[in-house]
Amino acid sequence: MDLHVVEPVRDRRVRRTRAAVLQAAFDLVTARGTTAVTLSEIAEAADVSRRVVYQHFGDLDTVLLEAGLDLVRRELLPRIDVAPQSDERALALATVRHFADHRVFYRALLTGSCAFALDRGLISLFLPVNRQAVEHLYGDRLTAQTVDDLAALITGGVGAFITTWVAGAADPLDPEAFTDRLLAVTSVLMEPR
Repeated sequence: MDLHVVEPVRDRRVRRTRAAVLQAAFDLVTARGTTAVTLSEIAEAADVSRRVVYQHFGDLDTVLLEAGLDLVRRELLPRIDVAPQSDERALALATVRHFADHRVFYRALLTGSCAFALDRGLISLFLPVNRQAVEHLYGDRLTAQTVDDLAALITGGVGAFITTWVAGAADPLDPEAFTDRLLAVTSVLMEPR
């Protein structure tokens, strides 16, 4: 399943309902700083029935997962798509700022019951971007398998690095300084031999 490409929902009412539920989940988690919210609270905040939330998402962890992935798809991926691919600092800084701007929300998700699913989902979103960067850097000097493996290593490693920063760094977060650290580490991995 490609998480970057979401199948469009044709019915406007369904789109509005899903958007309202995801926004309600985001708002509640951000306000409380925890994923300790209920489907009933999300339904009430979205002005829909609990049954409707179950029909669209099934359970709380799925709502939280989808809220996190939706935020990345709506806010971060468009920024990355318009940034010049050759400007790795701009790409990295856009990513880091996104997670810093929504730190309370992501910290709750990345330390809550949906953390593993969110990690897998984020890897699926960013893996194609990193695969493209590896291909650009190494050209045809690597096998397709090695390109895939290096992209997976970088994506998972960067994800873990960002998760550690979002979940545990002291306030206030400094996106500029963290971007410098991130680029220093990834440049070692991406240095052609």
